[in-house]
Amino acid sequence: MSQGKIIKVSGPLVVASGMQEANIQDICRVGGLGLIGEIIEMRRDQASIQVYEETSGIGPGEPVVTTGNPLSVELGPGLISQMFDGIQRPLDRFKTATNSDFLIRGVELPSLDREAKWDFVPSLEVGAEVSTGDILGTVQETSVVEHRIMVPNNVSGKLISITAGEFTVEETVYEIEQADGSIFKGTLLQKWPVRKGRPVAQRLIPEEPLVNRSTRY
Repeated sequence: MSQGKIIKVSGPLVVASGMQEANIQDICRVGGLGLIGEIIEMRRDQASIQVYEETSGIGPGEPVVTTGNPLSVELGPGLISQMFDGIQRPLDRFKTATNSDFLIRGVELPSLDREAKWDFVPSLEVGAEVSTGDILGTVQETSVVEHRIMVPNNVSGKLISITAGEFTVEETVYEIEQADGSIFKGTLLQKWPVRKGRPVAQRLIPEEPLVNRSTRY
């Protein structure tokens, strides 16, 4: 993380100096309100930041703090049953937390409910060799949607523990011993950068058109 200061505000575009340790696509907290923004250009120590919230009232001299992480989404149980805005803020819980019918600037809430518990059913047993994309188990998210819990990207090794039962999205449900001896502790939750494509083993070419009223896909 690094911190700079605002030197210019022009609508949703904010320019900050002292950002030499930041990178393009880093997420920042802008101004005293901590508005969420993304670095879209770097020139020496100056960063141009696209702010995703209303910037009225902020000005030069206010702090800008980088998170060091790209804009990412949370993937896991609870995703289907909620409503989100464009940066995955949970609108239903946002209203409850702020007691307002409008989005309050600078308020940060986790996209997926950290208190809700989900029934995890393992698909593999201890001792199995697993790698990225393997299905470890399932969560029945809704009556029609089955959420599959998969091995995260760049993780592989021997499954040394896996537990059935009810868990929150942050509780450990399985452990994988990797080739270097390290232990990866997995949860029902994964985070993924929005500008990075998900890895796939194979892309299937559609054989039948999807007809939606007058539109064909």
